[in-house]
Order: sequence, then structure tokens, then C-alpha cells
Amino acid sequence: MIEITIGSLEEQIIKLLRTTYPITTVEISQKLRVSRREIEWILHKFQVKGIVKLEPLPDITYVRLLRNDFQFIGPKQQRKIMKQSADTKKEENNNYEGIMYS
Repeated sequence: MIEITIGSLEEQIIKLLRTTYPITTVEISQKLRVSRREIEWILHKFQVKGIVKLEPLPDITYVRLLRNDFQFIGPKQQRKIMKQSADTKKEENNNYEGIMYS
């Protein structure tokens, strides 16, 4: 099982590859509005891990998804930050002693 962080560029690429085939690196770059160099860097990382296969032709490069066992997980640090900020707001509201309007 391959873990991919929710909201990351990697997640967007994987979801696009799941729905669209054949697709080129240029098309991925245009659809996600990210530079082609950054897309190719991530796809190269995926190719080393055995997730995708890059099929280069003289003028374009096709991308093929090889695996489909992904687990999308949320970042743990983000959950902690959100929980702490929600607790802080509750404390601030409980200490309010001003006029209440109805």
C-alpha cells in the first residue's frame, strides 16, 4: 500500500492518472497548472518507486500508471493545529462578559 498525502501535488497527479489515459507530461502540467519540470521531477520519483512508467517519444512523453493500491492520508500536524485553534476559540468565547444582543 502506497501512502499519499491528501492535498499534495502527488495526490492530484495520481487522481488524474487514474481517470485519464493516455496522457502526456505536458497535458498533466496544463491541467494542474504546474510547471512541466516539477511534474517531470515527481513522475521520475514515481518511476523509481515503480508507480508509473514514462514512455518517452521524440517530442512527447506518455505516462502510464502501473499500480492502483494507494491510501490517501491527511497530515497529522495539520489535525493537531486545527484542534488547538478550535479549543482556543471556545475559551475566548466563554470568557466574554459583554452585552448580549438578541
